[in-house]
Amino acid sequence: MTHRFNLKHLYYFWVIAREGSIARASEVLNLAPQTLSGQMATFEEAVGTRLFERRGRRLQLTDMGQGVLRYADPMFQTASELEAYLGSSTENRTLPLAVGLSASIHKLFAYQVIEPALRTDTPITLKCQTGNPRDLLRALRSQELHVVLTDRIPPTEEGFRWHVYPLGESSISLFAAPELAARARTNFPDSLHQMPFLAKALEAPYYQQLMQWFRERGIVLHEAAEIDDSALIKVFGRAGLGVFAAPTVIRDEVCRQYQVEEIGQIDEVRDQLYGITRPAGLSHPGVAAICKQEGGL
Repeated sequence: MTHRFNLKHLYYFWVIAREGSIARASEVLNLAPQTLSGQMATFEEAVGTRLFERRGRRLQLTDMGQGVLRYADPMFQTASELEAYLGSSTENRTLPLAVGLSASIHKLFAYQVIEPALRTDTPITLKCQTGNPRDLLRALRSQELHVVLTDRIPPTEEGFRWHVYPLGESSISLFAAPELAARARTNFPDSLHQMPFLAKALEAPYYQQLMQWFRERGIVLHEAAEIDDSALIKVFGRAGLGVFAAPTVIRDEVCRQYQVEEIGQIDEVRDQLYGITRPAGLSHPGVAAICKQEGGL
């Protein structure tokens, strides 16, 4: 049996699925809720089955609805990108790439992962947004972002499936200003006991591993500051205010940019980076360049 349906109805379905309710979708589409409900009923009749079922105040996709969304999502994502592309002037025509960066990840590490996207044959305009993983994933789902870089695998969401790409991992190294680093290298790691330490306020997975590593060795650190920004921690470290941790993979750049020295490398503690996309997210050449790289940085 051949199903014939209006693409406008498919678009309405997609917006409702993205927003989670008729009320919110009607605001986005500037349609009366009653009109949108009627349009949705017509679409379901054309498809031949229910696409939504009500769960409290939210609409939950049925199995068929999830299947339709898997096709609709990349269609309208591509249409949105095409609209932006055609809307720019010929001489300035570039493809936008919106990347979400979890606040807990080291930005030099993230740069190494993003940089290949800037070397594709397609001219790209990069936009980076920093935030907490929950808000970034919400923006990704609503197509405000093309990819999210984070240090943790997101929880599964009912009715939606993320695509997760391991982008690399690194051991952790400790750094400090030259004078403090020279003291800390003597009898490392016992030398770290009671040394000033610049703590990370955000719950990065590697940081929890690092604290456990210290506890197992009986090393008690003096917390000089608690900072939720990885770049600001390095600035404080450069000023000699304490020891700080960063991925070994960016060691050379950290030492050069912040004029600090490596104290030691801790292979038992690993920092991992993941790329999170929607289904068919790799259709964007910039996202493909980011996510199709070998892990193990």
